[in-house]
Amino acid sequence: MPLTPTGDIVRTAVSANQGVGAFNVIQLEHAEAIVTGAEAAGCPVVLQLSENAVRYHGGLAPVGAAVLAVARAAAVPVAVHLDHATMPELVEEAVGLGFTSVMFDASVLEYEENVRATAEVVARCHAADVWVEAELGEVGGKDGVHAPGARTEPGEAAAFVAATGVDALAVAVGTSHAMTTRDAELDFDLIAELRAAVPVPLVLHGSSGVADEHLTLAVERGMTKINIATHLNQVFTDAVRRSLAENGDLVDTRRYLGPGRAATAAEVARLLPVLNASVLAV
Repeated sequence: MPLTPTGDIVRTAVSANQGVGAFNVIQLEHAEAIVTGAEAAGCPVVLQLSENAVRYHGGLAPVGAAVLAVARAAAVPVAVHLDHATMPELVEEAVGLGFTSVMFDASVLEYEENVRATAEVVARCHAADVWVEAELGEVGGKDGVHAPGARTEPGEAAAFVAATGVDALAVAVGTSHAMTTRDAELDFDLIAELRAAVPVPLVLHGSSGVADEHLTLAVERGMTKINIATHLNQVFTDAVRRSLAENGDLVDTRRYLGPGRAATAAEVARLLPVLNASVLAV
């Protein structure tokens, strides 16, 4: 089916009080696995390429084109999103390639500079009909929105959205990036306060560290876009390790990357219903 705008998927989820799974891609196998899992679950999904993944591949165009092709071949609605971009030039390249949304991350800047830089990116992206997510950093700090103990203040979040015109906001409510254990303690009361104060969908970064039941509760309290990366990498890597351990003579990469892809697809299919996701008409 045609590539689906991220905004269409997210807005439909908001109206149904459901979550949207947004999963990060590193290799092509990740993109294939995520779409296969979404198709099995009958759910829409967002494929994300981070600035770090782009750096790993040496540029956006080749891997971006591949992810867009996988998305366009899917049997369910799929959006393609640039995640944690800190360079406006990379945002412009993604827009030119046809990405349906970007996340511009100026959260390490002081508040006023974050607002200025984000508003400039929003203006350019909206002119191209591209949806923009941003991240609000810790007040007065340089560690960013996911520093230990960081929390987003609802009033400031609402003011930031009004000043920048962003379409979605990543907020700090107790998660942290790159967690390999699922024991993050979310502030569910804060999530509800943010949902009441902020007029755009909320995004939960660092969701790999959140247990299933708390992901469901986070969506019920007001989170919509749920970003998961490290957890799927663990699933993929564990399956690859098992394949290599069982057959030390393997040299054909398909023989061990294939099981990683299959395991990741199964986990995506399992996770999407946890987010209260369902088939969405977009």
